[in-house]
Amino acid sequence: MIEFAGRIAVVTGGGTGMGRELVRQLTAEGCTVAMCDVSAVTMAETKRLAEAAGLPQGTRITAHIADVGVEDDLIRFQREVAEQLDTDRIHFLFNNAGIGGGGSFVTGPRDEWERTFNICWNGVYHSCRAFLPMLLKADRAHITNTSSVNGFWASLGPNVSHTAYAAAKFAVKGFTEALITDLRLNAPHVTCSVVMPGHIGTSIASNTRQVLAGDRPLNEHELKQARRRIASLGLDPSKVSDEDIAKLMADNARRFLEDAPMTAAAAAKVILDGVRAERWRILVGDDAHALDAAVRANPEQAYEPDFQHPFTLAASPPVRK
Repeated sequence: MIEFAGRIAVVTGGGTGMGRELVRQLTAEGCTVAMCDVSAVTMAETKRLAEAAGLPQGTRITAHIADVGVEDDLIRFQREVAEQLDTDRIHFLFNNAGIGGGGSFVTGPRDEWERTFNICWNGVYHSCRAFLPMLLKADRAHITNTSSVNGFWASLGPNVSHTAYAAAKFAVKGFTEALITDLRLNAPHVTCSVVMPGHIGTSIASNTRQVLAGDRPLNEHELKQARRRIASLGLDPSKVSDEDIAKLMADNARRFLEDAPMTAAAAAKVILDGVRAERWRILVGDDAHALDAAVRANPEQAYEPDFQHPFTLAASPPVRK
């Protein structure tokens, strides 16, 4: 069994959602954590919550601004971890950060597609590159990469394009599975896990909008995509104003957080229990287990409308991360 007490962990995307809960639960067990995010404000709240719960003696939390989609940011993050924690090694790397967007390869903006793919895939790849030397110097280490149910089922349902996120999450899953043999041959003291959550209550929908668009109003492409989805539901999109669409998207993001079948805290516990038990494949949520079983049982039908309908709402929000 892997133990966290007295060890050092790095968590990307530690400002909200599962990343925040990983930081809180790891530090509660006496694991020092260095987290990164694009928001100093959200990381400060994560740190406050962890410290308010009471940290075991000697446990530390450091916060670092870094965009995982930018390799230089991750290289700087690694150097800051080494300097601030005065260490040449870490024991755990949790590649958790991610956004959505980039739905259609055919009609969507290329910059949004590549931004989503870079964060969700290159964020994992470059983080592993940056921290591998520190993992290798530990007596024992573990890499945990967060994929998704969309890493084995590249869909949100028959009426939604979802290519950038799904392609990235497939890459994360394949990379992690390939690492199992690579590490066993070349660094047997380092192990790895791939995490595949279903619908977890996080702020990823609203965070994605902030990362991709900041505070700007919905653009023409976003409005067009939203009206296309409204039409697919048998409604008249011409009767829905731009303001109503913005409100609908905000409400979807709220419901994705508040109405999820599993909280971020519960998901983080499942992840840490899986790492502790040295499981390489960690499904998170009843919906993830059900979808995994269904895809394996009938892969040729996995992208047919009749197959997707029972899982669309369970596996993803109406406006996806």
